[in-house]
Amino acid sequence: MVADRAGYTVTMFLVDISPSMVETRIVDLPPGPTGEERTREVSSLEYSLQYVKLRIQDMIFHGRKTEQCGVIIFGSDDTHNVVNEKNGGYDHVTEFIPIGQPNATTLAKLDTLKPSETSGDPIDALIVAIETQDQYLEKKRTWTRKIVLLTDGKNPMEIEDWEATVHKMNALHISLDVVGIDFDDEEIGYQEEGKKNIKFENEAFYAKFTSSLSNGEVGTFEKALQERYRPEPKDTKSTLMGTMLRLGDVDVRPDEAMEVLVKTSKCTMLERPKSWKKFARRQAVKQDAEDETQDVDGQVDEDKKTVFSQLRMRTEYYVDHSESKDDTDDEDNEEGEDVKKKNAPEKVEKEQLIRGFKYGATYAPCPDGQFPKLPTKKGIDICGFFHRQNFRRDFSMGEVQYVWADPSSALQQVTLSSVVQAMADKDVLAIARWVMRDGADPKMGVLCPSQFDKVDCLLWVQMPFADDVRKYTFAPLEHLVSKKGDPITTHPYLPTSEQMSAMENFVDAMDLMDAGEKDEDGHRQPWFDTRLSYNPAIHRTKQALYHSAIVNDVVSNPLAPPHPELVMYFDPPKRAVKRAREAVEECQTVFKVKEIPKRAAKRARKDGHVRARDDDEEMLLLDLKGPKPSASESQTTSQEPYTNQVSEDADAGSETESEDEELLLDQPKSGAKANPPPTPARLASTDVDPGRERGRIIGTTYPLQDFKKNIAQGDLVTKAVEDMAYVIKEIVLRPFASRRHKELISCLTALRETCLKEDEIDAWNKFLRDLKESCLSPPGNPAFWAEVKKSGRGMSLISSPEAANLGGVSDISESTASNFIM
Repeated sequence: MVADRAGYTVTMFLVDISPSMVETRIVDLPPGPTGEERTREVSSLEYSLQYVKLRIQDMIFHGRKTEQCGVIIFGSDDTHNVVNEKNGGYDHVTEFIPIGQPNATTLAKLDTLKPSETSGDPIDALIVAIETQDQYLEKKRTWTRKIVLLTDGKNPMEIEDWEATVHKMNALHISLDVVGIDFDDEEIGYQEEGKKNIKFENEAFYAKFTSSLSNGEVGTFEKALQERYRPEPKDTKSTLMGTMLRLGDVDVRPDEAMEVLVKTSKCTMLERPKSWKKFARRQAVKQDAEDETQDVDGQVDEDKKTVFSQLRMRTEYYVDHSESKDDTDDEDNEEGEDVKKKNAPEKVEKEQLIRGFKYGATYAPCPDGQFPKLPTKKGIDICGFFHRQNFRRDFSMGEVQYVWADPSSALQQVTLSSVVQAMADKDVLAIARWVMRDGADPKMGVLCPSQFDKVDCLLWVQMPFADDVRKYTFAPLEHLVSKKGDPITTHPYLPTSEQMSAMENFVDAMDLMDAGEKDEDGHRQPWFDTRLSYNPAIHRTKQALYHSAIVNDVVSNPLAPPHPELVMYFDPPKRAVKRAREAVEECQTVFKVKEIPKRAAKRARKDGHVRARDDDEEMLLLDLKGPKPSASESQTTSQEPYTNQVSEDADAGSETESEDEELLLDQPKSGAKANPPPTPARLASTDVDPGRERGRIIGTTYPLQDFKKNIAQGDLVTKAVEDMAYVIKEIVLRPFASRRHKELISCLTALRETCLKEDEIDAWNKFLRDLKESCLSPPGNPAFWAEVKKSGRGMSLISSPEAANLGGVSDISESTASNFIM
């Protein structure tokens, strides 16, 4: 993608305010605090202005004086435009906001727009926008020209001589975006029902008009609005800065050194969230007899009695004269009050202070505010070369810069290209010293050769000085010694070979290089792509700022959910979770990992409430062993409310806690007075399924309901399929299973559908074969299998063609699947 020039752009927004824009629609809002669904009724004009405000807010956010816009409305009751004033005609077209740098007033003025009672011609508005933009940019021919047209397409327009308008726009290199409300869009699969012929013909004309332009596009409003929320970094051209690249000492040994004229530009740039500002209500100042209130930084309140001014940081300096705390803590000292006054911090002005630099535990004063600087010379000096394999990536600091040869000198380009090719052939990097200007502090960095199709250049990135590198040493994790210095080979802190193997398997199972989607050839792609991973702190904050600027009330019109691409990497891929399941279970078994429920603190608060302990307050698993509680402590514990009862769902698959684990859970050991058993009321309050076995997430009481609930969570598909198959077979082979045959058929239907969609095809085929064999073998349940056969081919094995339709793989042919159910 070619980088755009930052700024130097004039965008004209053409807004349709014809009577048809008064029609209302219902738009969905984010769920309320309790999850209730919420909607809001808005007019088509209010609906379309969201897009205009977002585009203008983007310009305000960047704050460039060279990024300007103007707003022209068509369908207005009056007429005010440059073409009408000069030649007449072009009625009901008004230049609503002149071209200029947008600000908060621009957004506020857009809120005053209301649908009119007169229809307007969008072609007239387009011609007015072209002329208005051309007059403004008469002496700025290099600026980029853009026009955005928003309309519902329900009003007639004159389309004669539209080819001349296309020719004019192509000659001026004007790009046009037509954003239509409820326009048909095949890409998103939207088509308006009950569309009138006039709108159908207008949409066809807009498609033909934009296709004739060198840079034109037409689309529906919903898609355009969604694209505005898409987190997409913007590539911009960086300004070329001239400097000198030197190799060798050009002053002492000029015959053995060389200088190359180069230009530098940014390759990458660090992006930060927009800084927050604080505003406070301030009393307005009377400027004249009319009692007008003006404030540069703030916005005047409606009653013009107060303004909101920005709060700025202010630094004050104090000197603490106290030498010790004992001077003021002696209450018996008769001169205590005088001492307190004497030792109170004293405010001083900045001019009275001398700047100092910390050196060790002391400060080195610097009366001039800065020590003498090195007599540096502007340029990039190559200090030496080293092999690329010795470069430590953790030493890379900050942004990356391009180093190009002077574009106007062929000799400089050949010289730099020779250096780049030599470094690439030898596979070496260069240590370089960069001084931005004469007398500036030097920066050390590394130069890396980079070869493009038509040009060779260097990449420069800053590296730390030796004094900036801190080396911290830690005791080895795999070796322990006793107090006597003898090595310890067996200890709870030392991993066993079995634990090491389990952890290696777990790490290997989390490989993301083949956990993504399949390409055209059917090969799995990597799941994570750094180019598609966005910083939520930047984009979500930006979305919140934009939303707050374009809506009048964030309570009735709250912020919409984040764009799907912003949160696409929040959840791990299903393929990796499925593959790592066995490794996770192995680690849980080997490391004896068990979920520890929160327990109440031993000491109750004065108000009688008991605070639950936080996660970080729990004891370490390796520090379980400790002194046994005394009889009094055990008795005190047993008198507390029963707080450690855990349902089978929360502790599924866990074994009986050992003695050490009972200490961790604060349970009394055998011999002490045990906690009272839970009362029937407590048992009734817990959602325990008596038909659910330990370690299973699907119970025999409500299997279909449990299955759908776990499938909805997304990360329990494999476990849910396995347990559902187990439960179905368990119920089928029980006595009196005929009472639940209809329910079991529903379970089989849901299980097969899930296996087909979630790539659990092998699990279904294996289960169905086992189920058939179990039903037809004594004592079995042949009656149930007869009902399965009545369901037909849709309940048989999943064949290869059937799996391929949803991107799955099966080793069962279609004929085999058909014969299996017969």
